[in-house]
Amino acid sequence: MELYIDDRQDKVKLDKDIFEAVENAIKETLLLEGKSLNYEISLTFVDNEEIRKLNREYRKVDRETDVLSFPMEQDESQFPVPMLGDIVISAEKTLEQSIEYGHSFVREISYLTVHSMLHLLGYDHMNENEKLTMRNKEKEVMKKLKIFKNGRED
Repeated sequence: MELYIDDRQDKVKLDKDIFEAVENAIKETLLLEGKSLNYEISLTFVDNEEIRKLNREYRKVDRETDVLSFPMEQDESQFPVPMLGDIVISAEKTLEQSIEYGHSFVREISYLTVHSMLHLLGYDHMNENEKLTMRNKEKEVMKKLKIFKNGRED
């Protein structure tokens, strides 16, 4: 797996533990889906202002969000290491949410990474059935990572 991380924000200090947590979240999501680890993934950390601009440009929603996913549409057989897509996470929003929800920053960033990876793999949550399927997969990966909401399995 080739993971390219770009930290383009200065609001939240990110360290090797955070980068390791997102890499583990990506790997476990791929493994859950029965995928190989032979993918290239780009993960960019931004602040609320930048993710708001991206959200407005690509989704026509003029507000900040926590994570955006940009799947790549390509014939995987044409590339030695196919590009799965791009993940953009607002580190600032992630920190705000971890405080609001009462759990660790590592838990929140891992969850958002898993959520985004599932989007890159074709999942969505536009209706209740899709939402339930996606939530169950998120919970399964988080259990494999041994990262639980408020320190408890749920």
